[in-house]
Amino acid sequence: MEKQFLVAGFGGQGVLLIGQLIAKAAMRQGYEVSWMPAYGPEMRGGEANCAVVVSDEPIGSPLVSEPPVLVAMNKPSLVKFMPKMPKGGVLLYNATLIDGVELRTDIKVIPVHCNEIADQLQNARTSNMVMLGAIREATDVVTQENLIETLRDWLGEKKAAMLDINKQAIIEGEKVVKG
Repeated sequence: MEKQFLVAGFGGQGVLLIGQLIAKAAMRQGYEVSWMPAYGPEMRGGEANCAVVVSDEPIGSPLVSEPPVLVAMNKPSLVKFMPKMPKGGVLLYNATLIDGVELRTDIKVIPVHCNEIADQLQNARTSNMVMLGAIREATDVVTQENLIETLRDWLGEKKAAMLDINKQAIIEGEKVVKG
């Protein structure tokens, strides 16, 4: 088994964190992983993406040039990377921020209203966790329990109070995919 992901958006949207949490959760489940970030010099607003590979065998290359799973958190990322996807791939995109783009018909397309759901949870900063839940449900790359435990470890004691709202955001993202 090998699953490849490309998570892309603007700096500040939490795209690198999405990739890190997928990689860390997969490691906890005993998989081989690679996480390769790419970003501009800007702290916020610049282009940011990361490639994640999860496998039950050693990984030959961390590069994901034709992403079978593309996560686009903004329109420029969708426009840039969607053409590189293979037929039959899975596209998850932030439907709150992306419109007016002709989507491919040869891939599975999952619109996720990340920002709207985060606003309903009264915490706009959880939009990336909404997407993380949608990714988890759409790809079954890791278990929900393991993902939550990985998030708990990442938050640590200093940010432990943020666990509940982030967990709820993940669950809401999963619901989007479940329908």
